[in-house]
Amino acid sequence: MLKKKTKIFILIAMVLLLGVTGYLNVALNNNATTPTSGAITTANYFDTYRTDRQSTRDQELLYYDSIISSESSSSEAIANAEAKKLEIVNAMESELVMEGLIKAKGFEDVIVTNSASNVNVIVKGTNLESSQVAQIVEIVKQQTSKSIDNIKIIPVE
Repeated sequence: MLKKKTKIFILIAMVLLLGVTGYLNVALNNNATTPTSGAITTANYFDTYRTDRQSTRDQELLYYDSIISSESSSSEAIANAEAKKLEIVNAMESELVMEGLIKAKGFEDVIVTNSASNVNVIVKGTNLESSQVAQIVEIVKQQTSKSIDNIKIIPVE
């Protein structure tokens, strides 16, 4: 059993360490640089979106793979999982092709999302000319056969 003086010494040391930790936490947080604006930079937006999209799709594919490989899954559930997995793969391929074609037209960066009903095109730049919009629409229509009403072009600076 520890002596009373040893216990007091340990308790005082722990309180001092807690105080030092608190002080360092406050001091380091005050010295941390904060961005001057709350906006995300454009390059960071595109990179973050791509990373998030890929992460979500990877999780979805793993989910469908687990259904397909599970012995307790019904044949209907397996067929549905395989169909959904194929939809995701087709959407990924379609988006990649459209992004490449749009970049080939001279756009700096672009993100395309292709759902069952709509195609959203996020393009780097704020002032798109009508000829640029027409180029994007033409590419999307050729690749997806969707009407112009279902194509949304969103410029981002």
